[in-house]
Amino acid sequence: MTTLTTRSFSSRAALDAALEERLGRAIAAPGATAIMLSGGTTPLPAYRALASRPLPHDERLHILFSDERYVPIDSEASNYHQARPLLDALALPPQSLLRVHIELPLEQAAADYDQRLAALLSSGVHIGLGLLGLGADGHTASLFTSADLERAHGRFALAVHRPDGLSAVSVTPGLLAAVREPLFVVTARGKHDALSALAAQDPALTAWRAVQGCGEVELWLASQG
Repeated sequence: MTTLTTRSFSSRAALDAALEERLGRAIAAPGATAIMLSGGTTPLPAYRALASRPLPHDERLHILFSDERYVPIDSEASNYHQARPLLDALALPPQSLLRVHIELPLEQAAADYDQRLAALLSSGVHIGLGLLGLGADGHTASLFTSADLERAHGRFALAVHRPDGLSAVSVTPGLLAAVREPLFVVTARGKHDALSALAAQDPALTAWRAVQGCGEVELWLASQG
């Protein structure tokens, strides 16, 4: 059974500060660890704040992404591009930065990401903190529908055709089950119904179904967007 713990913040600034501290601790953790970054605008202030100061970390740190839109690497819609200030500050070797290779055809990019995630997990690196967003429609990462969840069986990543017309590569519930500290970070603006469903652990909600392989999940939310 998956346990959900909710922490509410009175303001966006308080959420940003807490996320900066939590992510900073994860970066500084010793040992062969990985951190999963999410896209969207919510975590960006924490990424940028961390990028502005020295970030000592274990040389075995790895970074991966919950999903990536199939757009050019320098597009404002790219999660990798949005996280670049933090990634540049960390200056990880290429093999420690697991980005989706959108230069490849979509299905090949998904297969490549799946293989590299499998290799990461089999290497003994554990995924500690894993950030997740929540869409107003109840999606997380780029998992939008029951069909996406069904196609995800036996994989760590898959190609998705998003409702907004874009394609993407997303991690799967199988990958999320390997994350030790899955953390939804959400601002409430425009997401009341999805947040209520997640807090109620609605079995029909895609985001909640996606984390059913996790023992414990956290939800951080700010009442102001």
